[in-house]
Order: sequence, then structure tokens, then C-alpha cells
Amino acid sequence: MAVRSQAVPAFKISEYSDILVVLGVIMVVVMMIIPLPPILLDVLLACNITLGLVILMVTMSIKKTLEFSVFPSLLLITTLFRLALNVSSTRLILLHGYAGEVIMSFGNFVVGGNYVVGFVIFAILIVIQFIVITRGAERVAEVGARFTLDAMPGKQMSIDADLNAGLINEQQAIERRKEIRMEADFYGAMDGASKFVKGDAIAAIIIIFINIIGGLIIGMMQKGMPLMQALQHYTLLTVGEGLVNQIPALLISTGTGVIVTRAASEANLGTDLIKQMVNQPKILMVASAILVFFGLIPGLPKIPFFILAALIGTLAYSMQQSIQESVVQEEEEEREKELEEVKKPESVINLLQVDPLELEIGYSLIPLVDPKQGGDLLDRITLIRRQCALELGLVVPAIRIRDNMQLKPNLYTIKIAGLEIAEGELMIGHYMAMDPGMVEEQIEGIPTVEPAFGLPAIWVKDTQRSQAEMAGYTVVDLPSIVATHLTEVIKGHAHELLGRQDVQSLIDSLRGSHSAVIEELIPNMLSLGEIQKVLQNLLKEGISIRNLVTILETLADYARLTKDTDVLTEYVRQALARNISKQYQSAPGTVTVITLDPQLEQLIAESIQHSDYGSYVAIDPNLGQQLLASLAEETQRIASMGYQPIVLTSPNIRLHFKRLTERVAPGLIVLSYNELESNLKVQSIGMVKI
Repeated sequence: MAVRSQAVPAFKISEYSDILVVLGVIMVVVMMIIPLPPILLDVLLACNITLGLVILMVTMSIKKTLEFSVFPSLLLITTLFRLALNVSSTRLILLHGYAGEVIMSFGNFVVGGNYVVGFVIFAILIVIQFIVITRGAERVAEVGARFTLDAMPGKQMSIDADLNAGLINEQQAIERRKEIRMEADFYGAMDGASKFVKGDAIAAIIIIFINIIGGLIIGMMQKGMPLMQALQHYTLLTVGEGLVNQIPALLISTGTGVIVTRAASEANLGTDLIKQMVNQPKILMVASAILVFFGLIPGLPKIPFFILAALIGTLAYSMQQSIQESVVQEEEEEREKELEEVKKPESVINLLQVDPLELEIGYSLIPLVDPKQGGDLLDRITLIRRQCALELGLVVPAIRIRDNMQLKPNLYTIKIAGLEIAEGELMIGHYMAMDPGMVEEQIEGIPTVEPAFGLPAIWVKDTQRSQAEMAGYTVVDLPSIVATHLTEVIKGHAHELLGRQDVQSLIDSLRGSHSAVIEELIPNMLSLGEIQKVLQNLLKEGISIRNLVTILETLADYARLTKDTDVLTEYVRQALARNISKQYQSAPGTVTVITLDPQLEQLIAESIQHSDYGSYVAIDPNLGQQLLASLAEETQRIASMGYQPIVLTSPNIRLHFKRLTERVAPGLIVLSYNELESNLKVQSIGMVKI
């Protein structure tokens, strides 16, 4: 019979790490109560020294403090471990006058069997640890925690700015925010954990005096030793025990100082020290010359200074040669890399990528964008995207902001798909003042034109702002000018920013709550591109697509009748009559319009021609010129009365009249009767005739 072997699962320490740590801490506490044999104490003392060395090497090897985020908790555990060793060794010294070979060796070999020398060395170690390292590390940790907490809001704003500018994605922003929180928690914990090291140093001083006094009492009164013998024996053991425990304590204190004094770095401590100190040949040359000068001074030893001068000079020369070789090598590698990139057919792919929306600024306008210099343009762009989402139902793509040295210092340009759409020029240190028609007193300023609407304006200095506002001017700061201009460009070209992927994202956002209409409409009735065309037609005339459910429901109702996206757009506009009526009211419940002469409407209707490429109006050129002239006259008259020019037509010619006039009046609003609610009062104050 074949015996099937059964695999035994391997034991993994990481799976039981939590239990092992808990047991370790419990055993440390038990050490303070239960006496330990000298051989076990020797092993634990060796472990303590090893642990101190490992911690010091780890703190010097990490690049970021968060790579050793467990250090504050580890500091508490190691302090508790040393105190437990102090208690165990003290118990053995006072009970048996012997605490293992490790303590005995430190008491005899390290300090030469002289308890006075040992006591002095121990005192020096305590002073170094307590006054120099521990106190300095404690202060650095305290200041580091304070500055880290103070810098948190600025770092959060910087992350939000990078996210809004499209430099990072949402996941990267979450990771950065998490890192900032962990950094603040770490320095806060280090501020408290450094007190453990300070307390450990104080406890060591107290324990050594207690051990010496207790040893003298036990040696003289219980064991009958002479004073000097008891002093020699117990003091050596106490000093040895203190040295054994203070050396790893000193190592860990040094590690504490190293980890709290590490600034931002891309390498470990050793690499940074060599790179930043030795990598300065000129400084090393000067140091070598100074050492030679010291060696020439009468009375000073010449050999040490000359030897050091030769070593440092040789090091400086070799570093200089190495730097020159590395520079030449980097230049050669860079040239080779450029040649390889040019030879690759894929090297031009990155040049084909264009951002959907860009804002390029001259170098004088950088303070408007930089939060460190008080610029809030990034925050305003965030508000612009929210405003467009609410008013148009459009998710504006990330706006890329770049500084362009080829632009004039005060100039900015707005680009869509890499092509310049608009530009404006600002004057740093000034405000733009515009006359809304109520200015009582003219003020002096530099004439200019408001870039978004082309209105006449003047530049006024900061000191003139209050005067201009009191005179009745509308005063606008520089970020508001750029934000307003950018908003108008987005609204005027919203249909160009809506791509198929954007439409897909909008539809996916509704799929969970309105899956029925989506499954019915796409792709059985209309394709994604046809829906995109309808939405673009709406945005082109300033109609919001935020009510996407109504738009899709209407398309599902009429897509069986026609696939013409222009006709479908007219059906959708009629379904959005409530939104359109509210949008163009001149007063509550009233819309003020210009109508067309019935004969003109009939003429346009009879001139509509249908072809395979769509419908168009074939009207006599002379009649077309008369129509456009009459339309311009009426719109100017209506605008002078303070009303927004709106032309009201019959539904069958609305689209054709809009296309007939959009070249000469692209911003003209053309509505049909079916796009206005029945309870809305229509006030006609003009008529277009030919």
C-alpha cells in the first residue's frame, strides 16, 4: 500500500508576530519579579547590546523617517527591557555578589579593575547621553512635532492644488494625505517617546548609587567584608552593570537623535554624509592647506598634521577627478540618449498628446498661481469647474496651467486642444476698473479693454482702489479677471470639450439609478456618438445638459421616428422648456423677445432644402443681407434698452434661422414657441422685417 505523505505547513514568524511581541513584553515585566540565573542574564545583556546596534544601523540606513514609524513604540519597549535588566542584575549583585560573566568582564577588563576609573567613565557616559544626546533629541523632536503640525494645512493645500491642476490623480492625493498624517503622528509620538530615554538616564544614575550603598551595607554587615574590599567588589560590579546597560542605551539614544534630525533625503545617512561633505574638493583643498600651515607652526607636532594634510589633499584630488569624469560621462550618456530617442519611431508620440484645456501665463503672472506667494487662482479654477457642472452639467477636464517664457511677462493665453482661443494682458500691482454706467466722477488710469466681454476699462493702482469704488466703478482684481475670462471661454466652447469618453462617464453615473432608459436607448436606438452630437448641439447654444435623465428619456421617445441629431435636438429642447423658460426670463414670469415678420417666417420655411448632407436654407443673397441688417438694427435697439436680445420663431424654422445668423451673430439666442412654458408671459418689443 502506497503511503501518501502529508505536507506540513511551514512556520512563519510573521503570522505570529503579534503574539510574539505580546509575550516578549510580558516576559520583560516578569523579569522584574522572578530571579534570573547568571547565564540567562548574560544572554539577555548580549541581546540588549545587539538590539541597540541594530536600531542604530536601521536609523542610519532609512531614507525617510516613516520607514521606521514603529520607532517610538520600540523606544518604550527597549527602555522597559533595560530597566528589567537593571532590576535583575541588581538582585544578583546584592544577593550573591555575582551577576554573570558579562558584568564581571565589563567591571574588570573594560575599566582595568579600577572602580574609580569605571565610575568616572560611567559618569561621562551618563553626561553624554543625558545632557548632550537625549536633551538635544528631545528638543528636536518637540520642534519637529510643532513645525510638522503647523505645516499640515499648507501641505494639504499643495496636494489639492496639484490634484486640481491634474499633476496627480485622486489615489496619489489620498496616499500623500495619509503620509502627511502619519508624519505628524510620528513626530508627535517621538516628542513623547524621547522622554523615555531621558528618564532611563536619570534612573541609571539613581540605580548605581543605590547599588553601591546597598552593596556596602550587605558586604560589611551581612558578609563581614572590610570596607575597602566591599567597596572594591560591589562598586566594580555596579559600574560594570551600569556600563553594560548604558552602552546600548547610548546607541539607542544616538539612533533617536539621528531619526529626529533627518531632513528630506533621497538616500541613507552614510550616502548623504559622503555626498554632501566629501563631495566638495575645493573645501577639502583649503582644509589640507590649513593643516600644512598648522604643521609649520613651531611647537606643534608636524607628523600628524602633515599626514592628515596629505590624506585630505589626495582625497580632494581624487574627488575632483571623479567629478570631472562623471560630468563628461553624463554628457556623453545624455547625447547618446538623445540620439537614441531621435532614432526611435516612438520618440514623437509624446508630442502628439494635447491637453483639452490649457492656461499659459507669462512669468510675471506666476504669483497669481503660486499659493506660497498668496495666489488663489487654483482655488478659483476649482470653483469654475463646480460652477460649470451646476450651470451646464458639464464636467470640465483638468485645466493645465503652464508658465511660458515665450509669452510677454504680463500675458496669458487660453488654449483648447493645443490651439489658442483667447488671450489677455494684465498689469501687476493694479486693479481693473469698469464703468457700469453709474460713475459720477472720472478717475485717472491706464486705458484698457476687459478681455472676457471686450468692455472699456482702466487700470488703477492699489492706492486708487477705494477711490474708484466710491466713484461708482466696478473694481476687479487680477485673479478674478483671469477666472471670468476662463469661465466665458469654457461656456462658449463647452461643446468642444465634450468628448465621447465624457459622455460615457455621464451615462455611467446614471446607470445605477436609471438603467432602464440607458439599456433601451444605447446601443439599440442611438450610438454613443449620436447622443454626443445632441448634447453638443445643446451646449453650443448655452442649454444645460445637467438634466440628463430628461434628455435620454426624450431621445428614447423620438429615436424611433428619426435618427437626425438636429431634429432630435429640437425635440429635446422642447422637453427642456421649463429649464429654458427659467433661464431666459427678463422678469419673473416674463420673457422679452424679438419676433419675425410672418412673411419672413414663411419665406424661410419655403427656402428650406433637404439633401443627403442635411437641411439648409437657400435664400436670395440680397434678401439675406436685408434680413441680417434688420436683425442687427433690432438687437442693438433692444440691447440699448437693457434687454438681452432673444429672437422667437416658429418651431419648424428655429434651427435654420439660428444657422442662418450664427456667422454674424454667434451669441444670438433663438427660441421657438414650443420651448416656452404656456404660463409664461411673452412680451414682444421688436420685429425683424425685410
